[in-house]
Formats: sequence, C-alpha cells, structure tokens
Amino acid sequence: MQIIGSEILSNLLYLIAQSLLIPVILVLLAFIVYAVLSLGSFLTEKFSKSKFDVEKTEALIRAISKSANPEEMAKHVQDSELPVDQKKVLVKIISNHDIGSKSRRALATKLIEEEELKFSNITQRTDILVRLGPTMGLMGTLIPLGPGLSALGTGDINSLAQALILAFNTTIAGLAAGSVGFIISRYRKKWYADDLSILDAIVDSTLEVLDKCQEKGSF
Repeated sequence: MQIIGSEILSNLLYLIAQSLLIPVILVLLAFIVYAVLSLGSFLTEKFSKSKFDVEKTEALIRAISKSANPEEMAKHVQDSELPVDQKKVLVKIISNHDIGSKSRRALATKLIEEEELKFSNITQRTDILVRLGPTMGLMGTLIPLGPGLSALGTGDINSLAQALILAFNTTIAGLAAGSVGFIISRYRKKWYADDLSILDAIVDSTLEVLDKCQEKGSF
C-alpha cells in the first residue's frame, strides 16, 4: 500500500512538472521580448539623457538664490537643463511660496518621494528579469530532463537529444534575459540616484531661499 501511494504521488509530481513546461517556455519567450524592448528603451534614454553636472547644479542654485521673486525663480528652473519631471517638482514647490515653511517642506518631501517611487517602479521591471529569468531558465532545464532520462533508459537517444537541446535553450534564454535586466537595472539605478541627489540639493536650496524671503516679507 505504501509503495502504491508513493508511486501515485511520484506520478502526480511528474504530471505537474511536465504541465509546467509550456508555461515556462512562454514566460521565457515573454522575458526575451521584454528584455529586447527594455534594451532599446535603455539605449534611447542613454543617448537622449543630458548630464546635469555639479557646475550646472551650482549655477542653478546661485540663480535661484539671487531671484527677486517666485516668478523669477520658476523661470530659472524652466530655463535650466533639468529633466522635465524635476522641473515640475521645483516649480510646484516655488508656486507654494505662500504657505507655511513646515507645510512647504512637507510638500517638498512628498514630491521627492514620488520621484523616488517613479524611479523605483522603472527599475523594478528589469529587476524581475534579473530574479526570475535564471529561475525560469533552470525550470526549463530540469523539466525536460525527466522524460529525457526515461528515454535514455529505453535506448531512445533521439528523445534524449531533443530533451537536452530544449534544456540548453531554456537555460540560455533565462540567463540572457537576466543578464540584460541586470545591466539595465545597474546603470539606471546609478542615473536615478544621481538625479535624486541633484534634485534634493536644489530643493533644499530653494526651500532655504523661500524661507528667508518669507521671514523678510519679500514675497
């Protein structure tokens, strides 16, 4: 009875494993397509991205500090080479020059957190390739080996060869998708960390100027 029960469970696991083969292959194909699309998007972003270095950051901070009113501050921001989304953050902070200092700082913190969340969502998409690509590749490797080894036991070399070819192909697909995702995620995280660092510095300077002008009643 124990042997029969063990055999039933073994057959059940075999059926479950084999039923996963087609879904795993489909997922790997989807990963490869997404990796190619992500690579194209990454290259487009790389060559279209303008570098906002320390000198430009210093120049913008100085221009904001010497502004006579919020409109002039906003104009300096709009005329800068900052990314559009970061300009929107700064302009929104400047446009709220009439609220209290603590409220304005809370708003600035929330806006920066929104930018962080946006960047995190972008990198998480390729992080999925890094984590699941090799995993799906490993599943695609192991699943065909069961029937392949069974075929070897009966002397069916052709079936074993087909199983090995499928196993190798799924491994390569999974590793390729994971490698592309890793490269894209690594570079994007560095870009976005630099962008957030620059934005944070400019926001702090903007808040300081607004606070001083509010204390003097200049606005």
